[in-house]
Amino acid sequence: MLTFAAILALLALFMIFRMPIAFAMGLTGFLGLAIQLGPRPAFAVLERTFFDSSASFILVAIPLFILMAELLTAGDVTRRAIIACQAWIGHVKGGLAMATVGASVILAALVGSSTASTAAMASSAFPQMRDHNYSQRLAAAVVSVGGTLAVVVPPSIVLVVYGVLTETSIGKLFIAGIIPGILTALGLAVVIKLIAHTTDQAPKGDPFHLKTAVKSSRHVFPMVALMILVIGAIYAGIASPSEAAALGVMGSLVIVLLQRTLSFAAFNHSVSRAIRATVMIVAIVACSAIFSNYLAFTRITHTLLEFVANTEMSRVSIMAIIILALLIMGMFMDQLAILSLAMPLAFPTAMALDYDAVWFGIVVTKTVEIGLLTPPLGLNAYVAAAQTGVPLGKIFRGILPFLAMEIVVLLILLSFPELTLWLPSLMSS
Repeated sequence: MLTFAAILALLALFMIFRMPIAFAMGLTGFLGLAIQLGPRPAFAVLERTFFDSSASFILVAIPLFILMAELLTAGDVTRRAIIACQAWIGHVKGGLAMATVGASVILAALVGSSTASTAAMASSAFPQMRDHNYSQRLAAAVVSVGGTLAVVVPPSIVLVVYGVLTETSIGKLFIAGIIPGILTALGLAVVIKLIAHTTDQAPKGDPFHLKTAVKSSRHVFPMVALMILVIGAIYAGIASPSEAAALGVMGSLVIVLLQRTLSFAAFNHSVSRAIRATVMIVAIVACSAIFSNYLAFTRITHTLLEFVANTEMSRVSIMAIIILALLIMGMFMDQLAILSLAMPLAFPTAMALDYDAVWFGIVVTKTVEIGLLTPPLGLNAYVAAAQTGVPLGKIFRGILPFLAMEIVVLLILLSFPELTLWLPSLMSS
C-alpha cells in the first residue's frame, strides 16, 4: 500500500509539471510493475499490454471519425450550418443564440470533438451575435456550452474511448447518447429563452424571410443526411461503428468535393490534424491499459470491490461519490485524462453495483462534459476566450446558468435510466 501511495504521488507530480497524461500513466504504471514484479516481467507485461490495447480493431473508428470531422470543418460546414439555423430562428429574441445551439447539435453529430466544436463556433457564431448587439458574456458562454454537445451526441470520441477502455458496445453507446444530447440541447435553449426574456442580453436578429431560410439550408441537407446515414447504419445493425465511420469519411469527402469547398492544402491539413489527434488518443488508451495492469497486480481493484460488497452504504450513495469525484476531476483535467485515470476503478465498482455499462457510460460522459465548463480548468471556456477575446472571468459568469441546467440534466439521467437505455434496447442485434 505504501508503494501504491508513492506511485500515485509520482503520477500527481508528473501531472502538476504538465507531463502528457499518456506518458505520466504509462511511466508510473511501468515503474509500479517493475517494483511489484521486477524489471524483466515488467517489460514483458509492457510489451504485451501495449500491443494488445493499441491493436484493437475498434480503434479504427477513432481516426476515421476524426478525419470525417476535419474534412467537414475544412469544407466550411460550420459556417453554413450556423447561417441556416440563424435564417430560421434568428429573428426572435435569443434566436441567434438558439441557432448557435442548433448548429452545435449538427456540428456535434459530425465532429465528435468538444474543443474543435467550440473553436469552430467561436470563430463563426460569436461574430454574428456580437454584430447583433448580444452581450459578449452570453455569446461567449453559448459558444462554450454548445461545444460540450459533441461529448454526448454521437459520434463522440469520448464515447469511443470509454467503449474501448471498458469493452462496452460503442454502437449502443452512440445510440444511447441521442436522447441525452437532445435533452441537453433543449435545456440550453430554455436557459437562453429565459435570459432573453428577462434581460436585454439577447435582442432580435434579422427579420425572417422564407426564401432566404430555404436557400441557406440547401448546403446543410447533405450533412444532415450523412449524419442520419452513419447513425442509422449503426442503429439498424447494418454496419459496425468502424464501418459506419468509413462510410462517414467517404460521404464527407464526396460532399465537400461536390460543393467545391475543399482545397488540396486544406485536405492535407485535415489528414495531418487527424493523425496527430489519433496518435494522442491511442497513446492514452495504451498507457491507461499499462496503469490498469499495475492496479490489477496490486489488487487495489479487488480490494475496492470487496469494500463495495461488504459496505453498508447504499448503491446510490456510492454512485454519488463516484459522480462527485468525476466532477472534481473535471475542474482540473480534460475528459480523456479523466476516463483513463478513473475507469480502471470506477467501472468495476459500477458493475459490482449492477449498474448498466451503457447507462454508466452516458452518465460518466455527461459528468466529464460538465467538467469542460467548470473553473479553474474549464477547457471550453479557455478555447472560447482565446478565440473571441472575451475575458475568461466574464465567460465563466455567463456559463453559470447553463451549468445549473447541466446539473439538472445529469440528475434526470441518474434518476431515469430508461431515457438512456430505451433506444439501445430497440437496436438490431
